[in-house]
Amino acid sequence: MISKKKRITWAALPLYLFTILFVVGPMIYMTALSFASNKGGYGVEWTFTLDNYRQIFQPVYLQTFGQSFQLAISSTLIIVLLGYPFGYFMSKLRAKGKSRMMLLIMLPFWVNSLIRLYGWIIILQTKGVLNGILQNLGLIEKPLKLLYSYPAVLLGMVYALLPFMILSVYTSAEKLDWTLIEASRDLGAGKWQTFRYITFKLTFPGLLSGVILSFIPSMGLFFIADILGGNKIVLVGSLIQDQMTRGSNWPFAAALAVVLTILTSLCIYLYSKITHAEELEGM
Repeated sequence: MISKKKRITWAALPLYLFTILFVVGPMIYMTALSFASNKGGYGVEWTFTLDNYRQIFQPVYLQTFGQSFQLAISSTLIIVLLGYPFGYFMSKLRAKGKSRMMLLIMLPFWVNSLIRLYGWIIILQTKGVLNGILQNLGLIEKPLKLLYSYPAVLLGMVYALLPFMILSVYTSAEKLDWTLIEASRDLGAGKWQTFRYITFKLTFPGLLSGVILSFIPSMGLFFIADILGGNKIVLVGSLIQDQMTRGSNWPFAAALAVVLTILTSLCIYLYSKITHAEELEGM
């Protein structure tokens, strides 16, 4: 008879093959390609060079990385301020209220993200819905130039990634032992002390998960910058796409992707170290 260990190995074999073929393999190829030379017109010459990485340190490309980080940090901060209280108070609702709120949060995912973003164009354009409402209320005289700007891209990022923060915090807050909070209040702690030393600490892992799920994608969601920024806001993802299509420089695009992968991996590593430290502190 086949042992239990061998059955588990054979059952996991398709997963291992999938990971090697579609995750590990492309990453190895991407890394190797980043050290190759561009031959022009989608051509690649397999001679080792570091020119692709040296090119990243040019001011224009460093500015693109800086702009990407600025947008990622700004959008993540707004997402935290909106998503944390939403997820926390959502966890305090009754079962029927939770189900309704969950449905409302998941409903946008049933529609293609590009269609939803084009909906924001209708709202933000010069003759759009928002300018019409503001003019009818007498708050503005001339239409505001909201579309194809940094605030429009920031709004798109928050809109696209906010549900991940809400669901992360909600999952963490729902597991709260509310007797600890009641005990804290009974022992004389105020609302702020209870929140700071009990509620926040117990929901911190969910908050951190939401930060990771918001910060990392915002570095590469180039289609949001293209649609709502009108090519005025260039992110690292936009730069990679441009180098693979119009620039025809695949090795440089691969080098950019490698650097972006390293930066996001560092974020995940810091997340694991912080959560591990929190677990040790809670023991």
